[in-house]
Amino acid sequence: MKKSLLDYTLRVQLPIVVFVAAVSFIATYFISRAERDGVGYTPAQPIAFSHKLHAGTMQIDCKYCHTAVTSSPSASVPAVSVCMNCHSVARKNRPEIIKLTKYFEEGVALPWKRVHKVPDYAYFNHSVHVNKGIDCANCHGRVESMEVVQQVSEFTMSACLNCHRNAPTILSNIQGVKKGPDNCYACHR
Repeated sequence: MKKSLLDYTLRVQLPIVVFVAAVSFIATYFISRAERDGVGYTPAQPIAFSHKLHAGTMQIDCKYCHTAVTSSPSASVPAVSVCMNCHSVARKNRPEIIKLTKYFEEGVALPWKRVHKVPDYAYFNHSVHVNKGIDCANCHGRVESMEVVQQVSEFTMSACLNCHRNAPTILSNIQGVKKGPDNCYACHR
């Protein structure tokens, strides 16, 4: 009796359990990919803002709005006052600009939802990359052609290491570019 129960467990139950566990792991891995690497992430923003219009058609440099990108680890989210530099005069009667003006008059920061995010356990410094001549599009994609910004690149350890280890090839348009650091401490501080 005990031998037949053991045979049944080994021949029937164990393979079923292993199969279910493997399928669960594989399904979870692929279903949660977007959450892990963020590719395709496009949150709804409080104000419809077109990078295609501003950075594309009007050719406003990224650094005009993201002022700290050359001097800070963070690219900085533009303050409402930056938007109002133009929109206190331009297109004031548009619904989205009316919403923007209300935030400005009330002295309230726009609650933008972050699109590009490096995991909290990793350190990334925008200014180091920008000051080396690395174009924003290398990581953020061609935002000047995006009506709504979305994450197009993985911000994973393997993606960063790939660029650091292969910088002369990947960034061949930058004269004298060298490999980036690939020691743990460079990003995990």
